[in-house]
Amino acid sequence: MPDQLDPESTMREITDLEGRIGELRQAAGMPRPDLRATLDAALLELDLAMSVLRAVGTGQTNAAGRSASAETERRVLRTVFQDAPVPLFLLDRDSAVRRVNRQAAELLGTSPGYVSGKQFTAFCDLATRAALRSQLAGVVRTGRRQRVPVRFLGRERPVDAVVTLARVWIRGEPDPMVVAVAGAAGGTGAAGASDGTAGEPAARRAAVQGRPAATRPEPRRPGRPDAGGTGDEAAPPGGAGGRPPAQPTGASRATIAHTGDDQSVATIVHRMDVLANASELLLDEPVFNETVAVRRCARLLAAELADWAIIDLVGNGDDRAPGPWRPPARTDGAGRPADAAPGGLRRQVVMGPNDEPSIEAGQALEELAPAPDTLPYTVFTTRQSALRPHVEDMALLGTGPDGRPMCGTIGATSVLCVPIEDGDRCIGTITLAGSGEHGPFDLLDLSVVQRLGRYLGLVIRAARLYRRRSEVADTLQSSLLPKRLPAIPGVALDARYMTATHGGEVGGDFYDAFPAADGWGLVLGDVCGKGEDAAAVTATARHGVRLMSRWKDKPTEVLAAVNDVLLDEDRFVTAIMAGLKPEGEGMTINLATAGHPPAIVIRADGVIRTASRGGVPLGLFEDFEAGLDTVYLGVGDTLFLHSDGVLEACDLARQEFGQERLLENLAATATAPVQEMLDALEQALLDYCDGDLRDDVSMLALRVLPPALP
Repeated sequence: MPDQLDPESTMREITDLEGRIGELRQAAGMPRPDLRATLDAALLELDLAMSVLRAVGTGQTNAAGRSASAETERRVLRTVFQDAPVPLFLLDRDSAVRRVNRQAAELLGTSPGYVSGKQFTAFCDLATRAALRSQLAGVVRTGRRQRVPVRFLGRERPVDAVVTLARVWIRGEPDPMVVAVAGAAGGTGAAGASDGTAGEPAARRAAVQGRPAATRPEPRRPGRPDAGGTGDEAAPPGGAGGRPPAQPTGASRATIAHTGDDQSVATIVHRMDVLANASELLLDEPVFNETVAVRRCARLLAAELADWAIIDLVGNGDDRAPGPWRPPARTDGAGRPADAAPGGLRRQVVMGPNDEPSIEAGQALEELAPAPDTLPYTVFTTRQSALRPHVEDMALLGTGPDGRPMCGTIGATSVLCVPIEDGDRCIGTITLAGSGEHGPFDLLDLSVVQRLGRYLGLVIRAARLYRRRSEVADTLQSSLLPKRLPAIPGVALDARYMTATHGGEVGGDFYDAFPAADGWGLVLGDVCGKGEDAAAVTATARHGVRLMSRWKDKPTEVLAAVNDVLLDEDRFVTAIMAGLKPEGEGMTINLATAGHPPAIVIRADGVIRTASRGGVPLGLFEDFEAGLDTVYLGVGDTLFLHSDGVLEACDLARQEFGQERLLENLAATATAPVQEMLDALEQALLDYCDGDLRDDVSMLALRVLPPALP
């Protein structure tokens, strides 16, 4: 066959040469590169360049021989091709697979129809792809056979083999084609091989490639049947010279079938375990937390199904994503987050291997926005899942700042991506990438991740709604408490408020300090229930006490007037009010109690007295009557008011904090400043209940100070 090139073919050869040289550069920069194979391929490219230069200007002979016998010849060749006892691949001049026989499909663990049309190099590991492309181009151009060590990406694990490449001309085809014959790794080199590695021992080639010669990693994922395969583990033909293994018959065939069934069952059980673990991890939080859920999901997927797990989410600026969002640290010229795609999609988390090169690659991937031409962005906009068992486009996940495709940077040969949907809207994507060490992703993997995407979407939706309600509750709660306590002459005053751990609704506790008709007034109360309705009653009670105190002298009269107002409400209120009147160096306290825990007086010498109980809650009965008491505070004495949340705090055994522990803690800090007294009591409560408060907690403390020196 002729080897001359016309100008058009010459330009195509030059373009292909430039692309292969770029791939060789990228292959040399990969972690643990196969430098020997890359060097051989680079030398071959130099020979090809010389061949192209010699062929410039010559005419290509007419492709004669297109006759009626071409179809007959093709039928004969097809029969021989399919029945050949060794794996055979028929490639076009661009390395695309035109046809494979059954042995080749079994080698890859898939169906012949799936392989056809894809790039031959897509079924090989990344370390050998660039060199293999150059060797294929050399065979097409020079016609010299080449023997190349290749690591095929099998269904369960990579398969080491030696591929013999030979150029063939087929009648009716305008361009030459390549037949690739796969033999066992370590086989005898073919006569006339010029690649320089055909006769090299397998151990030496493995050492160059940075992996053991005779060992393969155990699959992290159980074996699984392929839609187009046999369901058994794919392996290269065994024996010297690439002889195929003996065909199983009788009992051996039954054993293989039984093994395939066991693998299928193991695969299904493993996927069910992944979904069960995911559900437990996502729901094992007393309060929905978006960040925790996303990171747990990514960590589980990276540990069980893939080498890399990437989760991208839309932020609050996108109308498809309800709820608040963490503000971005950086913005671009258009005011968008620097790590966000134009549609609002942002990279949230990347989980991968822990070795140093992978950590650097993961950092680069985290900083890369999901661009419109990448798979995550496409899945996000179309809301259609995508499965790429054998990656052909290495820029599928984008291109790094150095111009290298991210699939090559992280060593991804198989990728899948699913949308994260909350039931109504798409709020992000989950992307998994694998190196092929445990086989390519399949439809079973895709279905599992799709289900997990729906789970995660619902958790994120709940978390965002919960967070929004919590922020509203916090804002509303802060409006129900004084921004700052007033400075009352002659006393030190301080307060504490702690919200319940569970639930994001507005609490019913309140406290206040205010000028009264005859001195100063203090009030602390608790509304029955939580939420917006309780907040409205809380506001009515607090401001009602404050307002009535301007016209009524006695706390009992103030609470009675507030009771009349609250009779029309559906909730009752417990409260305690103190009227303060200076007397000598101390202060007289008039107490009125409406079904609330009594006030506590801590004397300067540590003696503790509990004021009288009594009264009924506000808003229940028209004939309201408060419990009354009067106490005198001398210098150093402290008045302590609190809500029932202090007494009801429970430990892990569900034992309440109780009145006695409260009195003991107050006595221990009787001489400490009121700020330190409340700080100590707050810490004691949190330590006792292990940070899990069942109810809101309010505390108010007032201490009489020594008179100021003149």
